[in-house]
Amino acid sequence: MTQIRVACIQMDVRLCHKGKNLEKALQMAEQAVLEGAELVVLPEVFSTGFCYGSMETSAETVTGPTISALLAFSGKHDCVMVTSIIERVLPASEDLRGTGYYNLGLCIESGEICGTYRKTHPFSRERQYFSPGDSISPIRLRKRDLIIGLEICYELRFPEVARRLCLAGSDILITVAEFPNPRQHVWRTLAVARSVENQIPHIACNRTGVSGDASFFGGSLIVDASGAITQEAGEEECVLVHDIDTAGTVKVRESITVFKDRREDLY
Repeated sequence: MTQIRVACIQMDVRLCHKGKNLEKALQMAEQAVLEGAELVVLPEVFSTGFCYGSMETSAETVTGPTISALLAFSGKHDCVMVTSIIERVLPASEDLRGTGYYNLGLCIESGEICGTYRKTHPFSRERQYFSPGDSISPIRLRKRDLIIGLEICYELRFPEVARRLCLAGSDILITVAEFPNPRQHVWRTLAVARSVENQIPHIACNRTGVSGDASFFGGSLIVDASGAITQEAGEEECVLVHDIDTAGTVKVRESITVFKDRREDLY
């Protein structure tokens, strides 16, 4: 595959209102597929927000109702969906850190889970509630000739995460996030930088709205392999749709040979 139409869904997330958030997300995803999107990205923990006060009810296993609804939507529309949810680990003994919860990134293709990624760098208060994942690997789609490099929010600040995903063969980098005010400049700068330094298309999907004492600026981006911003959202809820041509990555990497010129003997 060299071209795929992608959609980033920038939505407000109502804290701990799983049903309302899921309903809205699927309505917006319906709009995306009507516009021809084959790959749909939702923000970090889109169905609940960081619902720390009700973790037992907000968290789910991979067989829970939220993922089941995403599987059904993906199967019906033969599309790919990428997002994250609060995962509950059963039995808890499987979680060596003992919290019983992860921020679980997942990639669903045509009604099946084709890969998951547990956030390896929980941010600040998250560390009280989430265990960190212990591996960073891209997700290979099963039906489409495409490899997804998925990272979650705070990990945008760690260039090593994106570089590892890209060295492992990712075709598209995806960041799902709840990046809050007042850090819009940081978000925009790093989203473009991760694309430029790895010469890869990047879908950076952020939420918007207000949650507790935090507010969110949106500012979702789709960036091409040269670092050019092709789609950018403001603060309102919206669906960004764009065609990504992965063949363009080859041309960019041939014109500026960053990967060939790396000094592996030094770093």
